[in-house]
Amino acid sequence: MARPYQPSLLRALHGATALLVPLAWLSGLLIYSRYDGRWGRLPWTPGGNWIDIHGTLGVLLWPLALLFALYAISLGRRRLHQPANAVALGALAVALISGKLMEEDWLRDGQLQHGVYGLHLLAWLAIALAVLWHLGAVLARGGLPLARSMLSLRLRQGDRPGDWPRQLLEHLRRAG
Repeated sequence: MARPYQPSLLRALHGATALLVPLAWLSGLLIYSRYDGRWGRLPWTPGGNWIDIHGTLGVLLWPLALLFALYAISLGRRRLHQPANAVALGALAVALISGKLMEEDWLRDGQLQHGVYGLHLLAWLAIALAVLWHLGAVLARGGLPLARSMLSLRLRQGDRPGDWPRQLLEHLRRAG
């Protein structure tokens, strides 16, 4: 059986997202533990300006998630038919949009009643569950070879970064 191959643009967008999302999730956990903690706190929360770090990660994720979503609805449309993929991308969108609507001083001031903060907490939980579902679905669908194909640095002819504009234009021509 041939080794699975994932397009390099997908791997680049997915890889960068897969680096930033866990960092944002963990910084959100530290913020929750320090400023909210209604449903439990970490036994020890390190000092630091985690709200600003979390916000910076969100700012970095915005354009990346937008590019990833554009890829998903165009070149990656087939992959978006997998419910775990669609839910993970949707949870990321809700987390980013709700995070953008929040005021960073709400938590510092103890203002936990804002609906958008509650939505952000739900998105935080949804991302954790969606990523676990996504990983499980990848392993169930293709096992370790499929999972490893997302980490591969191997490039096929016609799938180098310089080929991405041509790939997008070809897709637009076929779709139009």
